[in-house]
Amino acid sequence: MRITAAQRIQNEYRIRAAMDRLLRGEIPPGGGCDIKTLAREAGLDRTAFYGSRPYAHLRTEFEQRVQQLQDAGQTPDPRTSQIERLKSELDKLRNRLNQANSTVEELSVFRTQALARLAAQHEEILRLRAAPDPNTNITRLPPTRQKIIGPC
Repeated sequence: MRITAAQRIQNEYRIRAAMDRLLRGEIPPGGGCDIKTLAREAGLDRTAFYGSRPYAHLRTEFEQRVQQLQDAGQTPDPRTSQIERLKSELDKLRNRLNQANSTVEELSVFRTQALARLAAQHEEILRLRAAPDPNTNITRLPPTRQKIIGPC
């Protein structure tokens, strides 16, 4: 079914109005800043924006304006900026997790080494206390007294 020139002009006005709303960030629920939502907001079929259809030039204009906004650092679709923000936050959290894991690994290695050294030192102390060599000049210390904590 063919449309008249007046209908085409009116459709272009509706498309441009919908385009301006979307680029201002007034995105309807369930939509995005894309051709599908533009067509739905203008009340047209999406296929009218492709190929040699009557509104293909408006599709390219819309895509160029979206690209210009993105190049300027603005995103008309708040979900896109939220996704980007969450991705960068996720990367930061992954880096922190990797750092925490490497720190835990280093500390567990240090703990293992410290326990091994303490055990070796304890064994050496027990060995030295147990059997003094009569040929050496070692003075034997009295055993340690245990402190009793509490009433006398």
